[in-house]
Amino acid sequence: MASSALQNDSDDEDFGEAFKRYKYKNAFSEDKWEQEFDKIPMFMKTAPEEIDPMEYPELACLQAIIHDEDRSPEEQAKSLKDEGNAFFKEKNYLKAIVAYTAALKRNCGDQELDTVLLTNRAAAHFHIGNMRSALNDTTAAKKIKPKHLKALIRGAQCCIELCNFVAAIQWCEDGLNAHPSDKKLQELRAAADKQKRAADRDSRKAKVKEKKLHNEKEALMAAIKERGIKLRQSAKPRQSGSDEDEETSDMLANLSLDGLNSHEATGAQVFLDEHGSMHWPVLFLYPEHQQSDFISAFSESSSFSEHFAVMFGEELPPWDVDRKYHLQNLQVFFEDEETEVLYKLNPETTLLCVLQHKRFFVKAGTPNFIILVNGSPFYKQYLTGRKIRTL
Repeated sequence: MASSALQNDSDDEDFGEAFKRYKYKNAFSEDKWEQEFDKIPMFMKTAPEEIDPMEYPELACLQAIIHDEDRSPEEQAKSLKDEGNAFFKEKNYLKAIVAYTAALKRNCGDQELDTVLLTNRAAAHFHIGNMRSALNDTTAAKKIKPKHLKALIRGAQCCIELCNFVAAIQWCEDGLNAHPSDKKLQELRAAADKQKRAADRDSRKAKVKEKKLHNEKEALMAAIKERGIKLRQSAKPRQSGSDEDEETSDMLANLSLDGLNSHEATGAQVFLDEHGSMHWPVLFLYPEHQQSDFISAFSESSSFSEHFAVMFGEELPPWDVDRKYHLQNLQVFFEDEETEVLYKLNPETTLLCVLQHKRFFVKAGTPNFIILVNGSPFYKQYLTGRKIRTL
C-alpha cells in the first residue's frame, strides 16, 4: 500500500510539472486576463454603452437574440446579411447561405437589400459548385434589379460553368447594355463566345462521326445479311416466331466483347475493311487445359490452319506441358448448343464457310471454336457420348 501511495504521489508531481510547462492554447493572457474575463457576459461588472460585435461577440449575439423581436424585419435582415458576409469572408459558404436565406425569409420589402442578399447567396452557392442554385438566385435578383452589375456578372459565370454559352452571351449582352464599359462583362462575353464556337465545332464533328458510324453499321448489317450469317445475343435458342432480321439488327448494337473477361478482347468487334472483306473477333477454346486464345481480327477469307501455323509453329504455348499441340495434330469443332451437336471442321476451311453453315450461330458478336489434339486421351473422352457431324 505504501509503495502504491508513493507511486501515486510521483504521478501527481509529474502531472503538475507537465501542467506548468504546457499552456492551454485558447487561454486568457497572463497580463490582461481580467479585461478579457470582463468581456464574457456572465462575468461583466458593467455592460459597455456601445457594443462592437468584433470586441464583444458573445454579448452582441445575446442582445440580438433578446431584442430580435423588437427590431423591424429590415433590421433583422441586415443583421443576418452581416452575419452571412462574415461567414463568407471566412469561406464558410454553407453557413453564409443559411444566414442569407434566413435574411430573405424576413420579407423586409427592401428591394435593394433583397437583391444584395440574393446576389451574395448566389456567390456562396457558386463557390461550392451549386451552379444551378446560384443561377436561380441571380435570375431572381435580376428580376428585382435588371441592371444590378454583380447579379449580371454572376449569372453569366454560372451559365458558362453550366456550358450554356448561348445564355451566358445573353446575360453579358444584357449587362453590357446597362454597363457598356465594364471589363468583366466584356471578358465574360469573349470567353462565352469562344467556348460556344468550340462547342459548336465539337458538335458538328460529333454529328459527322455519328453519321459515319451509322453508315458503317448499315453497311455491316447489309454485308452480314448478304452472307447469310446468323447472330445470337446469347447461347439460348431463338424463340419460335421471332423475326431473324430484327434479331440481327438488335445484335449489331451489341457486338463488343464485354463480358469475356479478357482485356485483349475488350472493344473488338466485327468490321469491314476498305476492300469489303469482313473481319471477326474469334475465340479459340482449349477445354483440356481450360485455356483460350483470342484473335481480334480473323479475316473471313482466312483458314484455321493459317492461324494455327502462327500460333503453334516454331514455339508451342507454355501450358502445353506434353508438347502435343502441333499444327498437324489439331482438330477444330463448333458446337450447336440448340441440338447439342459437335461439328468437326477441316482446318483448311475458311471462316466464312463456317459462318455460313446453317447450324452456326455467332453468339455475342464473337464466333468461338473448340480446339482438341486429334487422337489424344482427352479427345476421346471429350467426344464420348456426343453427337458428331463432319462439316
